[in-house]
Amino acid sequence: MSRKPRVLFVCLGNICRSPLAEAAFRAEAAKAGLTADADSAGTAAYHVGEPPDRRAIREAARNGVDIAHYRGRQVTAQDFHDFTHVFALDSDNLANLRQVRPTGAPARLSLLLDCVEGREGEAVADPYYGDESGFAVTWSEVSKAARSIVSELSRG
Repeated sequence: MSRKPRVLFVCLGNICRSPLAEAAFRAEAAKAGLTADADSAGTAAYHVGEPPDRRAIREAARNGVDIAHYRGRQVTAQDFHDFTHVFALDSDNLANLRQVRPTGAPARLSLLLDCVEGREGEAVADPYYGDESGFAVTWSEVSKAARSIVSELSRG
């Protein structure tokens, strides 16, 4: 790879799924000794500047990662130039990303669970309207994807 991997995870509001995906990726990359940058964003501006949902913060902490300092932001056209990979957490956000992606932008764009064998084309579970248990399901899904991404990136 010609440059250090820079990975962006994108959901709607950037307070539940995408911060958890970013956290899981950072943890897996650190375990593997992979030097990579990661960030998360939302396609909507609902929670710009806000911390992740308190339930997401607790789930990440249960898994050894502190995300309380993360802050929501909205995805930009520049992100498709700044990041090597952009992962949407569901098909609606993938469609939104395709609309804002500049022509010729080099970032690889795909669904996150396309990285998990047998889960291609599926959305990461959105825990926002549920209880605490939904965040554990989301963590499990994004962690599997993160392991797969780190493995692929480590191979070059």
